[in-house]
Order: sequence, then structure tokens, then C-alpha cells
Amino acid sequence: MTTPLDKPLRRELRIDDAAYTLTIDPSGLKLVEKGRRRGIELAWTALVNGDASLAAALEASVRP
Repeated sequence: MTTPLDKPLRRELRIDDAAYTLTIDPSGLKLVEKGRRRGIELAWTALVNGDASLAAALEASVRP
């Protein structure tokens, strides 16, 4: 039996010597560099529909 995802789950991970926080919640996931507020968000619907790569490319194009 699996546990329902009913509240945010946060985990820290390291990518190329930088610390990130990964938050998984019922609406999707968010990856943010530690100490920052803005990051990459991905909705579960975008992942299931195959729009994940398009959403990531769009986010990268508008990021300063």
C-alpha cells in the first residue's frame, strides 16, 4: 500500500556542489536553490501530458 501525498514533502539535495531544496506536493514539484525563493516548478498535469519539456524550456527562456 502506498501513502497518499496530502502535504508537502521537502528534501535537500546537492547538484554540482550547490544545495537545492526539492518540494513535492499534491499540485506538483518545485526545485529551488537553497537560500533563494524562485525556482523551477512543474505541475503533475504537465508531466503526465508530456508538456514538461515545453514548460521547462519556456521557464528557462523568461528567467533573467
